[in-house]
Amino acid sequence: MTLPPAAVSAAAPPAPPRRRRRRRLVIALVTIPLAVIVLLVGAAGIWFATNAVRATPPPAGTLDFSAPLAVPPLAPSRVEHGVRVFELTPREGSSSFVTGGETPTLGYDGAYLGPTLVAQRGETVRVDVTNGLSDPTTVHWHGMHLPAAMDGGPYSPIAPGATWHPEWTIDQPAATLWYHPHLHERTREQVDAGLAGMFLVRDEEESALPLPREYGVDDFPVIVQDRSFHSDGSFAGGLGMQFDGVLGDTILVNGTVAPYLEVGTERVRLRLLNGSSARMYDLAFADGRPFDLIATDGGLLEEPVRATDIPLSPGERAEIVVAMSPGERVVLRSQAPDPALHAGSAAFDVMELRAAASLTASPEVPTRLANLPAADDADAATERTFVMSGHSINDREMDLGRADVVATVGTSEVWTVRNGNPLPHSFHVHDTQFRILSVDGAPPPPRLAGFKDTIALEGEREYRLLVRFEDYADPTTPYMYHCHLLWHEDQGMMGQFLVVEPGQRPDLKRPEGDTDDRHDH
Repeated sequence: MTLPPAAVSAAAPPAPPRRRRRRRLVIALVTIPLAVIVLLVGAAGIWFATNAVRATPPPAGTLDFSAPLAVPPLAPSRVEHGVRVFELTPREGSSSFVTGGETPTLGYDGAYLGPTLVAQRGETVRVDVTNGLSDPTTVHWHGMHLPAAMDGGPYSPIAPGATWHPEWTIDQPAATLWYHPHLHERTREQVDAGLAGMFLVRDEEESALPLPREYGVDDFPVIVQDRSFHSDGSFAGGLGMQFDGVLGDTILVNGTVAPYLEVGTERVRLRLLNGSSARMYDLAFADGRPFDLIATDGGLLEEPVRATDIPLSPGERAEIVVAMSPGERVVLRSQAPDPALHAGSAAFDVMELRAAASLTASPEVPTRLANLPAADDADAATERTFVMSGHSINDREMDLGRADVVATVGTSEVWTVRNGNPLPHSFHVHDTQFRILSVDGAPPPPRLAGFKDTIALEGEREYRLLVRFEDYADPTTPYMYHCHLLWHEDQGMMGQFLVVEPGQRPDLKRPEGDTDDRHDH
């Protein structure tokens, strides 16, 4: 029987097998990538939701200060043949930071942090560092002017059980310096575990001033750090999506959680150190009281700067003198950092000062502190530019086999430094204390007018630095410059500079045992 025309037109002929396979292939080629993209976006969203929140300490005004501030002991020393000798032993230990748990930590001559070394300008010192760890380490003397071979950077690894004997003559003004590991690609890990301490340089000029200077009485080290903890007491916190590095939700001062400081004098000197590996602070008193900023990284300012806050990036130091009244209490807190740093907006408490009912009299802070040489770049040998971006400087990551800068001893250079993106960075130079010539073409603010070795870098803001290379030349062993956000440093945001005699050829040597660098160049 013949089918009607309608029935004939409704029955479509079957597609050839080749065409069906091609259609399925096109569908697959479109569907599979879309599914992968959806899964990746979903996974990224989940990861972002669980990692993107910045670890933040309790809000300002909510902390209960319940523990007396620990004050690191003064390091003992002896004099041998005119050399002042200290001994330091980095070792493993445990510390009690949270209730019901013990935290595995590292420390020098103890469980956490280290003693305060004190030496006089003009003294020759030696520090016998015996590594009691199961891993290699180094000890870098941050802010110290000394030969490159004694600097304690990646070129001076100390094997487990070995002893390193750096020796140098102290030739710089009185200042608050510090020491910490500088092991290649593992600095953050060891500093965050507790390896850090202060090194105070004294001199005749500073000692003649009527300033608080009795250690642990009216002159206190204040090492501010942030950490997070698991319920068993172990350190917590990962990198997450924070470009800064590891941030913590608990503030430690000299290794003490929620500390208070008993004050027995009308004025107290606080030697502030940002010992965190990533967090930026802007330290101020809760009642807005002014204080006298008397010194920064490299020593005394020419005159006190009356201020109500002092910003500090990781590695920076500041010495302040604050006046107290009998019986009062005042909280030192961190305000939200400069928004230009893109370093968060949290404000939180750091420590409390508690004045005794009766206070010992203290003299007024002198109106003149030091005579500083003019920051004059007229005789600068050359100018260089450094752009910090991502984890590189001038688009290059750290290479132990490459000298990025070769400078001549006895000369000055102008280094223009800029943060090329809106993410937080800083800039630290080993060996030398530089002067800031300008910030975006303007004179530096009074708080930045002294000697510095570390500065915070706001996004796209340009700093011109006068860097002087004095005394020490070594064509084989370099100094470092780098971001002092320690995760950035470990990721390769660091360069090397050699200082040579006039006409001397550089001859950079890799550290013993180092054959390669994990960074691609």
